[in-house]
Amino acid sequence: MTLYDTLIIGSGSAGGVLAARLSEDASHRVLLLEAGPDYTTAESLPDDLKYGFGTPSGIFSVTHDWGYSATATPAAPPIAIPRGRVIGGSSSVNATIFLRGIPDDFAHWVSLGNDRWSWESVLPYYRKIENDQDFQDEFHGSDGPIPVGRYGPEDWPEDQRAGYAACLAAGYPESPDMNRPGTTGVGPYPLNARSRIRYSTALAYLLPARGRPNLTIRGNAVVQRICFDGLRATGVEAVIDGATEEISAGRVILCAGAIASPQLLMLSGIGPAAHLDSLEIPVLLDRPGVGVGLRDHPATGMLWRVRPDFPANNTAHFHQVGLRYSAAGSDFFNDMIVYFGVRPAALTLFVRPTVNYALSTGRVRLTSGDVRVQPSLNYDYYAHPFDRQRQREAIRLCDDLVKFADFQAFVREPLQHPGDALHDDNALDRWILRHADTGHHSSSTCAMGPESNPLAVVDQQGKVYGTEGLWVVDASILPETVRANINATVLMVAEKIGDGLR
Repeated sequence: MTLYDTLIIGSGSAGGVLAARLSEDASHRVLLLEAGPDYTTAESLPDDLKYGFGTPSGIFSVTHDWGYSATATPAAPPIAIPRGRVIGGSSSVNATIFLRGIPDDFAHWVSLGNDRWSWESVLPYYRKIENDQDFQDEFHGSDGPIPVGRYGPEDWPEDQRAGYAACLAAGYPESPDMNRPGTTGVGPYPLNARSRIRYSTALAYLLPARGRPNLTIRGNAVVQRICFDGLRATGVEAVIDGATEEISAGRVILCAGAIASPQLLMLSGIGPAAHLDSLEIPVLLDRPGVGVGLRDHPATGMLWRVRPDFPANNTAHFHQVGLRYSAAGSDFFNDMIVYFGVRPAALTLFVRPTVNYALSTGRVRLTSGDVRVQPSLNYDYYAHPFDRQRQREAIRLCDDLVKFADFQAFVREPLQHPGDALHDDNALDRWILRHADTGHHSSSTCAMGPESNPLAVVDQQGKVYGTEGLWVVDASILPETVRANINATVLMVAEKIGDGLR
């Protein structure tokens, strides 16, 4: 017997939104499965999940992590890819920077055959998710579930004031509202944290919905595969609290993220046929686009020691201010971003130049037919020469910024820095490839697109081509990444698709 109308796999930025929105219809029975633990009250949340900063782990939580390891480049050691394994998913462990994609991102989505995803179409859903504390106009929401605010200049500590002043001195404009279309330059980051509390989907969407009798949330539920009758998804097989269960549903929505969603599709027989054959996984549907096109915002962090008496603030976000700009010779607006701040625990100035619109792509591939074995993650950062060119420019820019007087008042010797390689493109490329790291924004491994595109996995509503009753809604379906931290965009996507599903 089918107990549920909709079964959602994954409670993160997308799954939490969909579970809350679909269960607003009291007649619609929703089951939400989460591989990690379910903390049912705000009071029961561990501090590193509840607070977005001011805990020993800093701005990221590390206690509820999938433990993924990945290849960044052929020259770099394996890197960690933090992903949240807990109710709220990665929205419960992230840095709370709530930047939106820009209009150019969505114009490109439309050019790829996704005409329902223009800037004009997505703006109402960006507004729907937020309650902006600082700006009230046609570009911002005022009554959404996610509070969004910014640190004002009067609150900035010495390192943030230094970064701001250095960027202005270098000729970049002020950008007091980074979520306003067309803005560029240096300004305060919008943050989805208030009084240090991280407003994840667990708090903002699921907590208010928990009293609904038609919504069931089950933690410690590891989905092993999606079940099918022919090409119709009928439910899942999952291990819940150590026991294997088969659960039926009228439709299945996969919201497990850019790594686990393609993994589960492939384990269920949907993916590149030759790859599935190599692992002796029966092929249900040959979809070559599953797992390809892995996108991120590649970064190379730079570190300097700061003076030992630097007054580091342990209760404030250490990325309050940042810089967005367009690289020299680039056709892409705001394709670069720089994060900077003193890490309180380590007393180091961390500067992270990042390619915010990279041309290099990677892929996700299975290494086993067992869901407990992590897939192979190869990001292939900086494979495209223009990515390396822009990162060289960004590293040199950051080195120049730190030489400004306001930084030099507290900066001491470099700890992670290219040194003489700054002056030689080939040497700097080698340094970049050795130190490449994640921007924490994996996406695009089950890309949305027209059915005529052989690499498209889902249509514009997230429905998996060639199947019935199966959707994917999460960061994996972004046709390409956006020039921003992606949490706000994934929430927007879930709200927009959720409207159609209702």
